[in-house]
Amino acid sequence: MSAEGVLVRGRQVSGGGTGLVAQLLLALICGGYATGAAVGWGSEKLALFMGDFGLSLAALIAAVSCFFYARGHTSRFRPAWLLFSFSSAMASAGNAVWGWYEVILEEPVPSPSLADLFFLCFAPPAIVGLLVLAKRPVSRAGWVCLALDAWLIGGSLLTLSWSLALARTAQFQGESVSQAALSLAYPLLDIVLVSMVLALHFRKAAGSRSAVNTAIAALALTVLCDALFTSPLLRETYRSGQLLDAGWFAGSLLLAYAPWGVRRVPEAPDPAREDRQVRPAAPIAGSLAALTPYLAAAVCTLGILYNVTEGRKVDRVVVLTGCTVVLALVVRQGIMLVDNIALTHELAHKESHFRSLVQGSSDVIMIAAPSGILRYVSPAATGVYGREAEDLVGAELASIIHPDDLGRVVHEVRRFLAAPPADEPTTRIECRFRSGAGDWLNVESTVNRHQGGLIFNSRDVTERVRLQAQLQHNAEHDPLTDLPNRALFTQRVRQALSGRRTTDPGTAVLFIDLDGFKGVNDRLGHQVGDELLILAAHRLQDSVRAGDTAARLGGDEFAAIVLGDGSGDQAAREYQVHEIADRLRLRLSQPYKIDGNDVRVAASIGVAFAEPGITPTDLMRNADLAMYRAKAGGKNRVEMYAPQMQADVVRRTELAARLRTALHDGEFALVHQPVVHLTSGRVSAVAAQARWRSAQGILFTPAEFLRGADDGDRTSELGRWLLEEAVKQAAERSDMGYSAPVSVRIPARRLLDKSLPLGTVEALLMRHGLPSGALMIELSDHDPRASLDDLEHRLVALRRLGVRIALDGFGSGYAAINALRRLPVDVLKLDRGLVEGVVESGRLHKITAGLLRIACDLGLQSVAEGVDLPEQVTALRAMGCTHGQGMAFSGPLDEYRLRRALVAGSYPMPGTNALPVLAGTGGPGAVRHSRQPVSDRIPHPSIRSNNETPVPPT
Repeated sequence: MSAEGVLVRGRQVSGGGTGLVAQLLLALICGGYATGAAVGWGSEKLALFMGDFGLSLAALIAAVSCFFYARGHTSRFRPAWLLFSFSSAMASAGNAVWGWYEVILEEPVPSPSLADLFFLCFAPPAIVGLLVLAKRPVSRAGWVCLALDAWLIGGSLLTLSWSLALARTAQFQGESVSQAALSLAYPLLDIVLVSMVLALHFRKAAGSRSAVNTAIAALALTVLCDALFTSPLLRETYRSGQLLDAGWFAGSLLLAYAPWGVRRVPEAPDPAREDRQVRPAAPIAGSLAALTPYLAAAVCTLGILYNVTEGRKVDRVVVLTGCTVVLALVVRQGIMLVDNIALTHELAHKESHFRSLVQGSSDVIMIAAPSGILRYVSPAATGVYGREAEDLVGAELASIIHPDDLGRVVHEVRRFLAAPPADEPTTRIECRFRSGAGDWLNVESTVNRHQGGLIFNSRDVTERVRLQAQLQHNAEHDPLTDLPNRALFTQRVRQALSGRRTTDPGTAVLFIDLDGFKGVNDRLGHQVGDELLILAAHRLQDSVRAGDTAARLGGDEFAAIVLGDGSGDQAAREYQVHEIADRLRLRLSQPYKIDGNDVRVAASIGVAFAEPGITPTDLMRNADLAMYRAKAGGKNRVEMYAPQMQADVVRRTELAARLRTALHDGEFALVHQPVVHLTSGRVSAVAAQARWRSAQGILFTPAEFLRGADDGDRTSELGRWLLEEAVKQAAERSDMGYSAPVSVRIPARRLLDKSLPLGTVEALLMRHGLPSGALMIELSDHDPRASLDDLEHRLVALRRLGVRIALDGFGSGYAAINALRRLPVDVLKLDRGLVEGVVESGRLHKITAGLLRIACDLGLQSVAEGVDLPEQVTALRAMGCTHGQGMAFSGPLDEYRLRRALVAGSYPMPGTNALPVLAGTGGPGAVRHSRQPVSDRIPHPSIRSNNETPVPPT
């Protein structure tokens, strides 16, 4: 880059006129000095003063400028500017001495004088400074070539100068030896300085090009003036203050300006602009540097020819200098020849290495011309594309790109070529290339610019693309059924609710749960369960339309999106979707053929329709609520979402939250329901039950608050409270003479819960002193996965303490029969479902009668639960049932009414003629005055006791 280019860029970047003002001021001062010298300054004395002290002042300014610049900048060029400062100081001192003689003493300057010493000291520091500024050679051969180039230039100039003028000067012509040597020293030093200027002009270092160029120009101008001064014709007529002094004056000021003229160059220049400005000048500089030896030889030849044409005898100095120049030229050419041979070998080695890399690389390298024609294709194309490289050369790049990717590739290439190379040196393009087999390969290419065209470094990434696609598929699909998983299903729901379908109310989401799937896993194993899920997924996938989505959310839960058809009739659409869901339910409920067995499950389906403004989360939640309502309503059915479902969930959630604090706040109360002998009507036992009277005054039955108590810790805590409170009140009643045993319902899994302290029941019996036979435990909710052996051991230990064992829910399933076979049981409690239909259903009548015969044959007592009607009492008594519990006798009683019932002792039985004594007809005093035995009391015609607590039915 030229000095002018750097200065212009500096002005453009800094925006200023400071650099331009400095240049204009410099030109104005130099022009003013030249004008004054041209007109003789107006007087001889002023001319002498300006010619001597003016030059001294200019040289002093250059010395001070270079010194302060070197002092404030720590770079590798600092010694050069210090040397230039010393050189300028010598010139200033020489001019000052010269002025001392001419202006102050008004006498001629002696020769030699102190001024000559100062002037002779000007060139050596400048020469060394130029060496410091130059780009240093990296090898010994480089240093030798630099010395040879300097000598070639210097020798040629010496030959020419000797032939023209120095030969006559060397003949002394009456001068002393010192004067003749001094006369030759000036031109010889100037020749050396000019040689270094020319030799180093093409070897400038990369940094501070403007400063170096300006310094070289200043020194060149000074040497030119020195050369003119040493000419005998000018020297004889020279007087201080003439026009020649303007050249020295300008050279000094230019050297003073050189280091400071580049202070406004930007710190981070644009590499692209710099490259565009430097690269065109590089070949020119290289050509001039290469022509330097030949130009030197030509100058020597001209010097010798001049002597011959003038008829003079060839001077020995000319011959000797010419011979050394020719010898230096031969040596330099030899060095260059050796360097060229080494470079040729190195280039051949690098080319071979590059070719080996290209041919052995697994990447395909292609060079495309600006027209899109492939000019080069590396041999790797055979292994990657399955096509010979020669077949691809000359073809259009667009012919091997997939048509669907061509537009995107062209757009990316145009964008890349339009971008600045410095901002985006490369780009990456991924597209599909046609292989030799005719299929398409996924290819990733790194694209670079190349002489207006493009270089493609391509590699086959088909396997990577396939792996990425597989990983993406695995992340979004269920691994067992290959249906979309919850994440992808949620995304599809979001897409269905966006865009043009935002206002379409016909879009519906179905949540599907397989009823009975857990039993399949328990009975037949998880392998059969997985096969069932796969078959169910296939049925679901086959049942939805192409635009709809079926998914597996997890476990045995599935889901489906049924997109709307755009119809405005919402009622018709709801009916249509309900029919689709019902057909899907029937399809999923058909038997599954697995390992030769028919496996059956049912399907509970919840349906929710999209509403304007609904979110995917809310829509899926609504479908989930509808599905759970279908399961709670009897399973194997379709339930449409209604806003009331959400209100029920909120109510149950609030109920569960209040239930957590109800025990600690003492809001639970214990009630007892009498267990009556069906023949005598005696109260043989009482069944303990919990009631919750909330802070709002609402009384909840177990069927209500246990639905909200889905927290296992809360239900366990409630069960412990019920057991302890029942034992405590039974002990109090026993102390008061009421000896009716109390029965407490306890799930079998709680008796085996290892997290509970061992011996909880035993500790309660001992703490409250409850007599033997006063506590009966009703086993409920037997988990088939629980160990019957552990349960048997536990019950045997309790029976040793006098605790009676009742099997609750007998007749409701296989588990109860198996428990009856293994466990030590005293009482069987018939399930409420058998008792409710024992009068109306002949089939249930026979089943109940059979179960009661089993109990009788085993010597067990039987208790029928849920006996609410007199007809049921009569039927059960006729079938041999010993005891009953239900509203036909009494509802749950608080402690006060329970004691009154125990004092009364019995309830009237249907089919008897006795009139019972009403428990509580005369108040507490009447009870105390009734002393007749229970067996002698006359039954009352009414069979419904008025002593039951008014609570909602369970």
